[in-house]
Amino acid sequence: MGASLIPSTTIFKVLFLVLNSLWFLPELANGAGITRHYKFNVELQNVTRLCHTKSIVSVNGQFPGPPIIAREGDRVVVKVVNHVQNNVTIHWHGVRQLRSGWADGPAYVTQCPIQTGQTYVYNFTITGQRGTLFWHAHISWLRSTLYGPIIILPKKNVPYPFAKPYKEVPIIFGEWWNTDPEAVITQALQNGGGPNVSDAYTINGLPGPLYNCSAQDTFKLKVKPGKTYLLRLVNAALNDELFFSIANHTLTVVDVDAIYVKPFKTDTILITPGQTTNLLLKAKPHFPNATFLMAARPYATGRGTFDNSTVAGLLHYEPPPKSSPSAPSFENLPLFKPTLPPLNDTSFAANFTRKLRSLANTQFPANVPQKVDKRFFFTVGLGTNPCPQNQTCQGPNNSTMFSASVNNVSFVLPTTAILQAHFFQQSNGIYTTDFPATPIFPFNYTGTQPNNTMVSNGTKVVVLPFNTSVELVLQDTSILGIESHPLHLHGFNFFVVGQGFGIFDAKKDPSKFNLVDPVERNTVGVPSGGWVAIRFLADNPGVWLMHCHLEVHTSWGLKMGWIVKDGKMPNQKLPPPPSDLPKC
Repeated sequence: MGASLIPSTTIFKVLFLVLNSLWFLPELANGAGITRHYKFNVELQNVTRLCHTKSIVSVNGQFPGPPIIAREGDRVVVKVVNHVQNNVTIHWHGVRQLRSGWADGPAYVTQCPIQTGQTYVYNFTITGQRGTLFWHAHISWLRSTLYGPIIILPKKNVPYPFAKPYKEVPIIFGEWWNTDPEAVITQALQNGGGPNVSDAYTINGLPGPLYNCSAQDTFKLKVKPGKTYLLRLVNAALNDELFFSIANHTLTVVDVDAIYVKPFKTDTILITPGQTTNLLLKAKPHFPNATFLMAARPYATGRGTFDNSTVAGLLHYEPPPKSSPSAPSFENLPLFKPTLPPLNDTSFAANFTRKLRSLANTQFPANVPQKVDKRFFFTVGLGTNPCPQNQTCQGPNNSTMFSASVNNVSFVLPTTAILQAHFFQQSNGIYTTDFPATPIFPFNYTGTQPNNTMVSNGTKVVVLPFNTSVELVLQDTSILGIESHPLHLHGFNFFVVGQGFGIFDAKKDPSKFNLVDPVERNTVGVPSGGWVAIRFLADNPGVWLMHCHLEVHTSWGLKMGWIVKDGKMPNQKLPPPPSDLPKC
């Protein structure tokens, strides 16, 4: 697990082997979980893509970073050592972190960052989850290169609720900048404008053949006719939701955000940053005498500029063993390309998300809160801040800077961690508990935008008693344009009980909620010009960030915090912080 210069393609070949042999490891023969130890050396590594070589922040010299592989019920211990000049934290995205909030990772929320030369050990148990999640840096834009998959297998001798695949393949979408992404966001926050967009999307770190100077950096998946493959998709891109398809092949969705769903077939999937999707790919029964492109490109709804390019990989079939000497080589086979939806196809997005349903059976129940203790209505969207005096800005006009908010509060990260302040009851001057449960100034949220687009700024949180049953409606707004926002909640899964376009109607819409088999996940797209309703049980004491997973919007302040108080029983309380918790 130490430093390594292995190219990413080699890492993923090794990962296939590990994944497909892990089922047979003798150490896991009993049902009890084991402890898995990893060491993450955060270090600089030279990487070349699109004919540009640059020094990136990496884990163990790998890009993408190494996989975490565990079974449901296992304890995971990751020692992170920071060898770079940047402050670093790692977030284990989607891991419930039951009573282990000190290991969640968002900088200045659950911990101070790991400074140069320092070490922090993340220690958590994977409870009630199986599927694919991922880890990524959770400070500034470092997650552009600091990310990798978390692969959670079922407990030993517990089968998948679908036929066991022949092989399992991680497919991780990322974004590549030829320049330093830290400089990109720093410049944008200084001038108040939109940040420069990425130069390419990547599959497992590789941009593929549709970009200049990139044909040699193409992800290739070789399959055997008639076999079924489990594709573990992760969208680790910073700022773009993605459509994905494989030419002439149907995909079966079986799991999202490490929760099984009722399987359904589709030619194309939509995956937002922060989401994961497990797909079954059934290879054609016979050698098809063709090669197939797999491709992803953005679903873009906002007014801002975006990287309007396409990442592609190749799906090859193993030829029959007794190929004639004249059998065509891969290069000479016809290449089929998939047809992806239009860039702004919001109706596809809505129809796709409506198909996602929990299994909701005896073995995998959907424990949807049937009663609600507290209801919240949050607007999410863009806004403005005034340009500093004697400065010309590049926001919506030259006197304003772009901002983003929840209920018109743009979140300001404190200079010390909120969780520590909460635990030691020292919140004074660090955060306030007056986050509004509904918008302070209601308006026609999806109609003509109000004249005043200024936000308020503050470090405000909502406080919930332990075991509060919460219903939250997230409403998109038209301020600076309607837009889809993938909202991620730390520390919990939630049930997506309803969604719609226009303004949420508190009298009529709840009667249409699905309280039987709604999808359970940790990141949900708030529909462009619409709303989504979620429910969750606040059964996890700690401080939990909720934010848009479009990194530019998070940087602009589209985030807020939930504090869940301790319960009465010992197993309902947050333990004290570990002794190596970093200091600010």
